[in-house]
Amino acid sequence: MKKAAATRLTILQKAFELIYVKGYQTTSIDDILATTQVTKGAFYYHFKNKDEMGLAIINEILKPTMTESFITPLQNPGDPLEFIYGMMQHLLIGNPFLKPEFGCPASNITQEMTPWNADFGHAMNELMKQWEDTLVEVLEKGKAAGFVKKDVHSKQVTIMVMSGYWGVRNLGKLDQGKESYSRYLKELKNYLNSLK
Repeated sequence: MKKAAATRLTILQKAFELIYVKGYQTTSIDDILATTQVTKGAFYYHFKNKDEMGLAIINEILKPTMTESFITPLQNPGDPLEFIYGMMQHLLIGNPFLKPEFGCPASNITQEMTPWNADFGHAMNELMKQWEDTLVEVLEKGKAAGFVKKDVHSKQVTIMVMSGYWGVRNLGKLDQGKESYSRYLKELKNYLNSLK
């Protein structure tokens, strides 16, 4: 990787980690410079402003990460209900990067920035739509393969799963621990079992 590309990637990765902990609006360019140890000139060589960097974080860091964590685990042959539960268990309990006190990076950016920045809203909506479409698709395949009851409404289940994940992430931020996660996972397992 060329030096300029490596510098740009470093800025994006370190800024993403900083924004995850501090929030987008309270993270300044100076904070990013101090964390990445790049010059202001180097920052502005790669990005016109902070919002351009923020969109790059969504498209180049968050999107591949979400694809790996939210999409890929669902695309194996077999019981989609088991895959959904396994994905949630990993995201809430098994993922070492995602901390309860900081919530979900995608949810945080959505809540913090989409009311103020239409480009952020569009980019985040694309990510969520990809997850939603994947969940609906695997549930439909699960119905066809006999893993999921035929009368299950795949879109409704998808909304339930997605909103449950985002909601419990916010509860984790409030109680600063994984107790809410454990309770959610127990009830999620009961819910998913009822769909078989």
